[in-house]
Amino acid sequence: MEQLVGRSAELARFDAVLAGLGGTGAVSVVDLSGEPGIGKSRLLVEACARARRAGFTVLRGRATEYEQHVPFQVFTDALADAPFETAASVSLRAEPGPAPHGSGDAPAGGVTARFGPRHALTALLTRLGDPGVVLALDDLHWADPASRELVDHLIRHPPRGRVLLVVARRARQTPTSLTAALTRGIDEGAVLPLPLGPLPEQESVRALAADLPAARARQLYAAGEGNPLYLRALLHAYRSGAPLSHTGTHAGGFRPADVPSGLAALLLDELTALDEPQLRLVEAVAVLGDQATTGMLTLLTDIAAPAVAQHTDALAARDVLRPGPGDCWALRHPVVRALVYENIPPVRRAGLHRGAARELSRMGAPAAERAHHVERSLTGWDPGAAAVLGEAAEEFASTAPATAAHLLDAVLRYLPRTPEHARRRGELALARARALGLSGALAESRDLLHRLIEASDDRHADLRAEAIAQCAVMERHLGHSPEATALLRRELSRTPGPPPGQDVSLRLALGMSALLTASYPQARAEVARAVTVARADGNAPGEAAALALAALGEAYEGHTETAAGFADAARALTDALTDPDLTELCEPLVWLAWAEALLERYTDAERHVARGLDIARRSGQLHVLPHLLTNRAFVCLHTCRLPAALEAAEEAEATARAAGSSELLAFTLAIKTLALLLGRPLGDGSALATGEEAVAAAGGSHGWWAALAWCMLGHAAFVSGDPHRAREAIVTAGGGSELPLLQPSIRPGQLDTLVGTALAAGDPAQAGRWAVQAAREAKGLGLGGQRAAALRAEAALAEHHGDVVKAVRLLDAATREYARGGQTLWEAYCLLRAAPLVARAGHGSRAAAMWRRAHRVADDGGARLLVDLAALVRPQVLTDTVVLPPELADLTRRELEIAGLVAEGLGNQAIAARLHLSTRTVETHLSSVYRKASVPSRSALAVLITRQGVRAGGTA
Repeated sequence: MEQLVGRSAELARFDAVLAGLGGTGAVSVVDLSGEPGIGKSRLLVEACARARRAGFTVLRGRATEYEQHVPFQVFTDALADAPFETAASVSLRAEPGPAPHGSGDAPAGGVTARFGPRHALTALLTRLGDPGVVLALDDLHWADPASRELVDHLIRHPPRGRVLLVVARRARQTPTSLTAALTRGIDEGAVLPLPLGPLPEQESVRALAADLPAARARQLYAAGEGNPLYLRALLHAYRSGAPLSHTGTHAGGFRPADVPSGLAALLLDELTALDEPQLRLVEAVAVLGDQATTGMLTLLTDIAAPAVAQHTDALAARDVLRPGPGDCWALRHPVVRALVYENIPPVRRAGLHRGAARELSRMGAPAAERAHHVERSLTGWDPGAAAVLGEAAEEFASTAPATAAHLLDAVLRYLPRTPEHARRRGELALARARALGLSGALAESRDLLHRLIEASDDRHADLRAEAIAQCAVMERHLGHSPEATALLRRELSRTPGPPPGQDVSLRLALGMSALLTASYPQARAEVARAVTVARADGNAPGEAAALALAALGEAYEGHTETAAGFADAARALTDALTDPDLTELCEPLVWLAWAEALLERYTDAERHVARGLDIARRSGQLHVLPHLLTNRAFVCLHTCRLPAALEAAEEAEATARAAGSSELLAFTLAIKTLALLLGRPLGDGSALATGEEAVAAAGGSHGWWAALAWCMLGHAAFVSGDPHRAREAIVTAGGGSELPLLQPSIRPGQLDTLVGTALAAGDPAQAGRWAVQAAREAKGLGLGGQRAAALRAEAALAEHHGDVVKAVRLLDAATREYARGGQTLWEAYCLLRAAPLVARAGHGSRAAAMWRRAHRVADDGGARLLVDLAALVRPQVLTDTVVLPPELADLTRRELEIAGLVAEGLGNQAIAARLHLSTRTVETHLSSVYRKASVPSRSALAVLITRQGVRAGGTA
């Protein structure tokens, strides 16, 4: 192993990170960055060795320059080091998914869900994280897009336990998305940056050039600019007698075109001493990458196996090749591979790739594994090669859409532009546009679709209509809904018009575009026409889709009775359809579920979301996942299941980030803001930060999702104690103080918050106007939850004016509304608002009962904000009912609470989970309880508590 020179400071920081793993707020990622050859890989090797000596499992992988379109290549390489029994359960390669229930064949997009690999890897790392695991990824700047997404996920959602991700990369060659992910991690304290600079001269000379005259050693160090790889190459050349006249400064990159000519000559010069079979083997290794086994080298070079073994041993002795895992060979450094690969004559290089693809095919390797070599062997149109690339692209469409788009582009480059291939070209272009959209390249997808639309004619009207519908989606996600609307209306006005199925799809796209821009009334007729056309055509899925969109549009507009009628009809049709019927129109389940959620039909919404998620994941329709997951988060939030709500919101956020749509990201972050606000303790700033990011993502948009982002920022600001900012945010969302532009179906709830902001800011007159407006609009909506919000607003005003009786009456009415609708979170909130007022009115027993129910609901549902609110109002509600015996008089409120839970039979770990404390903190409190109460044991404490009639909440 090469000697590690310097880097003692970096290693000390790495050791400190290892020692702190698993603690609260600990670093979970170490980022080694620097120019090529600076020693990142050598430092990574030493860091891994230290981790192993400390008892960690170490998984080490390396991304490679010529496999940048092989999905998850760096992780697959790392998992080769994992224990077999754990790694065997992790599949990072796309595989055909099962056919939907009742269908004979899987749909064209039937692949493993794009986000399955991240869950599988996280689960593996969590399992290994008990004793400790280090995942080391070298040369990450060359990682494929799917691997980069997975790294981003691990940065934002570190696996539980003692898990450390260490990455090494060249900063100037790192893709922007990966740099942004690491930078966010640095800002949040999850990533420790370790940039590597030049090695000190004295250490370098002493360690590497002690045998040289001091002046010559210093000269060579200066020529290498402190870069250890450069210095070693120069030393090798000097010792072998090579001329050093071209040892100029380097260009900062190791792509062959950027390598200084002198250094390239030095590195390639040693290859001139190889004989012809050895040179063929070196070229084959450069082409094969991590597939360079002895067997493959034998097949690819036509050199007999014994001779291959002899030559590879000789090349290893020269340190040209180095052995790797699984009988693999590799060139000693990526720069050497790059120089060798680029210096292979193009025809011979393509022939080597073609031979590799042929041998892999003969071995039964899947298309996804052969595609890399097939693509690099293409020099002209080859139907067989195109079929392999198309099959691989289909496999990668959901798990690695950027790779799918790249492979389809290779096919399209060579596909003849002749009439007989016109339809195939259109189909491939559509598939590539879809893959580009899923990979986040929205503008590129939109541009490709524009070209396809302009080049299409009436012979392929179905392709044109599909391209237009898909283009409308891209335009919407790019924030260009007016352009999407114009495109759709132009197509629908063509003569002759599209066939019925395409007509329905285009009108639905038009309706959805209008809904997102808060202009649904302008598209209401188009959606109604879609219902009529689908029904006349016997298209039950299309009719169900149009009815679901009509339900959502009317629910958004606040026309509750009309929306309910459409929702009933859509539900009846949808529930009668089989999964295969819904596979092509999975999005209607999104529309139906959101309509039901806005209509406060949470059970129906949850059922349809579950079905939608199942179909979407099995059929690869991942573009609908953020919408389904945000709906699940919304429903779980209202029904007080905050951990589940936050989990769904975070998964929705991850899919939205991967999609690359800023508006969709704003929407998912808005829902996440509310989940964080209610699920995190009072004073936690994560909801406010997320709300700010949601608004930033929305940019200058004025649509539905942007308005929701501003509203959620307003709620977070209000809870954080800034009523002025809260008011400004909600008024901005609504386009004025009366909120004329805000979604009518949620307007009373927003007005309730505005009443609170006005009272906090000392403006009761404005609070009164907003309360009146809330009551008026809630009456028109006929929704229990919105009526309850208006009642809360009136109650706040009554309390402000000192009318406690009226405030209690209004809050009681609001509580009943929430309870009838199953909105247990808001029921608990109203109980907590009312309990102190009821106690003030002299009804202590009732107030205590209200508090206990609210506290139990909030605690069981993980609503930490309400749990903390309960703690704040507890003294006002339960003070008069607490009668403690002398033995317990000295106990603090927390100690009394823990003592009560001991009496209920809970162990320390269960108590810690219930109270959100550490087990050690519980043990400390119990030691104090034993001392103050003069009891010798846990059982004696339980007897005392039970005898005195003290409950777990600390009341008598």
